[in-house]
Amino acid sequence: MDLSATPPASGTVSAANDTMRRYASGRQYELRRGDALAVVTELAAGLRLYSRGDTALTETYGDADIAPGATGITLAPWANRVEDGVWHLNGKKLQLDITEVSRNNASHGLLRNSSYDLVDEDEFSVTLEAAVFPQHGYPFLLRHRVRYELAEDLGLVVRQTLINDSQDRAPFVLGAHPYLRLGDVPSEDLTVSVDARTRLVADGRLIPRSSEPVSGDFDLRGGRPVGTLDLDSAYTDLEFDGGVARHTLRAPDGRTVSLWQDASCGYVHVFVTTEFPGRSKAVAVEPMTGPANAFNSGEGLRWLAPGEQFSMTWGISASLTAAAG
Repeated sequence: MDLSATPPASGTVSAANDTMRRYASGRQYELRRGDALAVVTELAAGLRLYSRGDTALTETYGDADIAPGATGITLAPWANRVEDGVWHLNGKKLQLDITEVSRNNASHGLLRNSSYDLVDEDEFSVTLEAAVFPQHGYPFLLRHRVRYELAEDLGLVVRQTLINDSQDRAPFVLGAHPYLRLGDVPSEDLTVSVDARTRLVADGRLIPRSSEPVSGDFDLRGGRPVGTLDLDSAYTDLEFDGGVARHTLRAPDGRTVSLWQDASCGYVHVFVTTEFPGRSKAVAVEPMTGPANAFNSGEGLRWLAPGEQFSMTWGISASLTAAAG
């Protein structure tokens, strides 16, 4: 398939001949079901676009661009940051590459710039996989498998699985980095709701140092206008209903888009930015199994035994019927 060089504001992606063009984000996998469209990229097994009809539900980007602000990429074997790229294993200091130079952190795992191989695809789903090879700072051999599916209700379901092919236990945090939107509604006109009781208090390098009950502008349980927020914060103690926690952007006309995550994924990071290209504000809602610097704090950190695997599931749903005026 092909993508227009500059996707229209609605987020609609046009199909053409895949052999005609190369993309900065690699091969593009297009899923359609009813009025739902998802575009998944070879690079970082990323979600480049999810839309319903002419309503874009995620931020997108052009053919010649890599994902701005990590838009839609999946994250393994850690999400968010490792302070100074340093952690310790069996008393030995390990040094990861510094990939966030401005804050001297190792950021967003080891597969951000990796291509994923096709494992399986059908009309409504695609499964991609990439290897994390042993390297300085992370001496383990893993596979990260990502499956995207458009469900019968036209919602998007994403399942990320990490498999340990090493001979030793391996530590990990999984996550993803989608940005939500509601078509052409300016994000600052939306209200964001996150039903979480605790936020992680981070320093200037965005490394958590403590936690506290949510309060003030950090309390998103009742909804906060995006236009009033300057936010880059992780939350936990999420409210799960039927095994699912849900975080929602609501438009003034009552339409909503939500990111949900299952109980294996106990953290969410909310990032409101003024630096997303072409948007005055953009909102990332990032499901994670652990917070930043988990390799050092141990909070939310999991370990995979040799031959074991672990999965987290998240997705995006929308209600696109405007409230009666």
